Formats: sequence, structure tokens, C-alpha cells
Amino acid sequence: MSNSAPKPVTLDQWLAYIEALHPKSIAMGLERVKEVANRLQLHPNFPIITLAGTNGKGSTCAMLEAIYLQSGYRIGCYTSPHLLRYNERVRVNSQEISNEELCKAFAAVEAARGDVALTYFEMGTLAAVWHFVQVGLDVAILEVGMGGRLDAVNVFEPACAIVTSVDLDHMEYLGDTREKIGFEKAGIYRANKWAICGEVHPPKSLMDYAQNIGADLQLIGRDFGVEKTVQGWLYSAKKTSLALPNLALHGDFQMSNAACAICAVQHLNQTLPVPEANIHAAIGAVTLIGRFYQVRKNPDVIVDVAHNPQAAQSLAHNLQTIPCVGRTLAVFAMLADKDISGVMHELEPHISAWYLADIHNLRGAKAADLQAKLSVNAPFKLFGNVVSALQSACKDAAKNDRIIVFGSFYTVADAIEGLNFKA
Repeated sequence: MSNSAPKPVTLDQWLAYIEALHPKSIAMGLERVKEVANRLQLHPNFPIITLAGTNGKGSTCAMLEAIYLQSGYRIGCYTSPHLLRYNERVRVNSQEISNEELCKAFAAVEAARGDVALTYFEMGTLAAVWHFVQVGLDVAILEVGMGGRLDAVNVFEPACAIVTSVDLDHMEYLGDTREKIGFEKAGIYRANKWAICGEVHPPKSLMDYAQNIGADLQLIGRDFGVEKTVQGWLYSAKKTSLALPNLALHGDFQMSNAACAICAVQHLNQTLPVPEANIHAAIGAVTLIGRFYQVRKNPDVIVDVAHNPQAAQSLAHNLQTIPCVGRTLAVFAMLADKDISGVMHELEPHISAWYLADIHNLRGAKAADLQAKLSVNAPFKLFGNVVSALQSACKDAAKNDRIIVFGSFYTVADAIEGLNFKA
């Protein structure tokens, strides 16, 4: 920041400033982040759990947060992206960081970075960890923004690391096969540390990476697992078995996310003891806005951030296993650089009518572009924004119909704001 330039004061000013710092919104590599972290002397003295994965990161973070909070620990959680407020990304004991504290953290990073150009995400990551160090924690959960190996979060050393799933997304940066993407995500693993994987059929590249660096790989289905029961589900590992209640989060895949969280908690039990009763009490009640989350009744409106084929497949499974008497109307908007056809293909058998909308984002697809990807002869309408599409769907919906809003975090955020929903 030049001496002549006005310094940001408000949070909005800081967010605008950091968005313009780097010519690219995404710049892979750790050298710049490491340099600024060293200048800040960011050496956390608390255990860190790092999470990567195509899908499931947010749910697993929320479960870890709930378990440690239930156990009385002071826990920090850094996630992305946010839905309505940037503050959602940085939480201590489940409470969002204040505007004042966030501005102070950005100012600290800005003062240290000098002439090093950092991206929006890199600034945010350093600011979050700086804040966590200032307030003092027992444990921190850091969610990777994209990939893993070259993500800013990977500058910090984890006590254990979790890869929740591996599928095709961000292919322009991570590669166009599961093997290439698996290698990038495995980059968060460390030698002689637990490397947890919740993917039932992990790419060979991930397993090879863990073996080559000497990580202690823990695979779902081999080293720990899940099983549905009459009253809930069962988590089992080599030395333990836990009977747990049904999850509030919908979808059988959420049991895999929960199992990853429990696996990490039990591994760190000597450092951070957690009674099994606390796991039982915390994990079943976890909910997360944007993960098959109902935000309105009469008509029912459900929001889901599904934005890649794997997530769309999970959404389709939820629609099928939780049927409604009437029709399912889809309010759909998506980013143009995502696999639109792949997402729509998974959902088309479950949708009665489509309400297709533009997203007002530089990467947003137009409603007409979405319509061109429809492969079935279903009714559709085109809209200039998500709110208009949702209003039309609500007007058209009959008593027994439901509306599913999906395709992007931006889509869900617009819908929530349009409904004036308060969690």
C-alpha cells in the first residue's frame, strides 16, 4: 500500500482492497504466503486439523467444531467460501469474528507483506491464523480453499489432515483426472502424521503420495468405517466402536464425513481428550445452511450449494430418498466454468420444472446457456437473477410441491437474502 493511498478503515474497504491486490484471483504456490507468514512470525502452538476434498469439507469442519465445543475446548475454524458475510469464514467457539477484529487482522498482514502480492484468499488465510494466534486456541480447523498441495492453508503444519472426497472440479487448476486431483489434495498429508481419507475408492495417486512421504494413511472402509443401524449408525475402527444417532445432515455420505471427523478426534485424544459421550451429543445435531437445508415452508424451499457432479449426485439421492407428494421445482444458477451438463444430468430425472437464472458474477453462466444444456423436454423459464426465479417458483408451487435451489454458493446466498431468512 503506497503512503499516498488512503488506508482501508471499514471491513468493506478492506475486502475491496484485498480483492484488488493481486492481478489473479487464484495464484497457485506457497512461496509468497510462506514469506509473509514468516514475517508475521505465525507459529501456532495449538494443534491444527487441515481439511481438503472436492465435497464434504464444510460438513466435516462443522462436525469437528461441534465435538470440540461440546468438550469445552477453545476452537477456531476457518472455512470458505462464505454465504452472506465474510465474517462467517473466521470463527472462535462458533462465533463469527467481529468487523473490528477482522480489520485488525488484515492490517497486521498488510503491514507485514511489504511488496509481496497476495491473493484475496491468501490474505484471508493469513489474517485468520493471525487472529487465532492472538486470541489463543486449544485447536484449529483449517479448510483448504482449492486443491491442497499449493493452497495457502498448507503453509501451516497439521497435527492430522483429512481428505473427505476426490472428484472432478477446478480442473483448470488441479488437473482433468481423479488421479491428478488426488495428488493435489494429498499434498496436505505429512510424514509420520495421520492422513485420513473419506473417499471409498481413493485415487492411487493419493495412496502413493501418503506412502512415499511416510504418512500414516487411514482409509475409510479399511481402517475405519460406517454402518447404518435401526436406530442410527455405527462408527467402527480398530480399537473402538461407537453407536451414534441419526445425523441432522441429510444423505448417507454425511456418515462418511462424520466418520472422518471422529477418526481425527480419536487420533488426537491424548492431546485433546474427548469423551465418547460428547461425540454422541454433538455430532447428531449438526446442521449447515446450504447442505440440503430447508429455509421455508408452504411451499417448502430447500437450498443446496451442489456445484459439481459428485455433489449433484448426492443431492439427487436426497431428493429420491426424501420424496414429496407433489412436484420438485428447481431454481438453478451456476458458474460458467463448472461442469453444468454433468450437474444437470444428475438432477434431471428428479426435476419437474426448471427456473433458470443468471448469476451476477464475472464467472456466472447466463440462464440461456443453462437452458441449452437441458437434455430432457422439461418445462423451463428464464430469469435475470435468482430472486426473480425463486419468486416465480414460489408463486407456481402448489401445496404439496417443493422447491430446490442449487448450483452455487452464490445461488444459495441470493436465495437466502431474497427470502430474508435468518438462521
